[in-house]
Amino acid sequence: MEVFVVKTAGFCFGVKRAINMAYDAAKETSNEIYTLGPIIHNPQVVSKLEESKIYAKKNIDDIKNGTVIIRSHGVELKEMKEAKNKNLNIIDATCPFVKKAQEHAEELSRDGYFVVVVGEKEHPEVKSIVSYVDKNAVVLESAIDVKKLSRVKKLGIVAQTTQSIENLQAIVSECLKKAGELKVFNTICNATFVRQTESTGLASKVDCMIVVGGKNSANTNRLAEVCKKIQPNTYHIETKAELKSEWFEGVKKVGITAGASTPNWIIDEVVKAIKNINC
Repeated sequence: MEVFVVKTAGFCFGVKRAINMAYDAAKETSNEIYTLGPIIHNPQVVSKLEESKIYAKKNIDDIKNGTVIIRSHGVELKEMKEAKNKNLNIIDATCPFVKKAQEHAEELSRDGYFVVVVGEKEHPEVKSIVSYVDKNAVVLESAIDVKKLSRVKKLGIVAQTTQSIENLQAIVSECLKKAGELKVFNTICNATFVRQTESTGLASKVDCMIVVGGKNSANTNRLAEVCKKIQPNTYHIETKAELKSEWFEGVKKVGITAGASTPNWIIDEVVKAIKNINC
């Protein structure tokens, strides 16, 4: 059985930057260090950080003093203001691509556009982007949702950085019918596009596809979705412990991809485990 791993599997720039900032903080201070929400959507990495006494807290109210690291997905504007009001030592590890989406949303709002954020309503990144809109904003998850919109004079669009370009295009196309003026910022991270392109390309050449990453990771879930459309034998796992030998019965070629928040050591363990499966 041959095993193939896509070139871009593993940490993206924004995630790697956030993790490095967290470990650097642990080296430089003896004060308590917290992240506002999990720094990235990977439970195993969050557990590793706890070994360096970096703890995730759900709410800013749970952090009384010390250092707070703003997660890679960003936080809502009100939470950032609360952290400043508490005089916490703030380390902003927001991914630069997420920061750009926040800035574009704020710009559109300031210029009088009704703002559409293409993404998942409950995702922390999307909530952070929406918080930068003064008023008149809506989150759309699919082109079907556009039907809910009333026609407006000026409509502006930004996207969750991990969205697929196909979904953004479909929503933009439908929004053309809803506005006299339409302004679109393609805020999808290039790493997301490259990762999806490489993964779907590999999925078309193998008998089984394994997607490795946190079940709470939007970009990993998206990888699993796009791969499954091409290769029905696609499985989303977090660690090697979830692998099942029956998935590989009669399989000659296995493809492996991983979300942007999946560390290399987990990918390596999965690769090794698959190679040791005898079918």
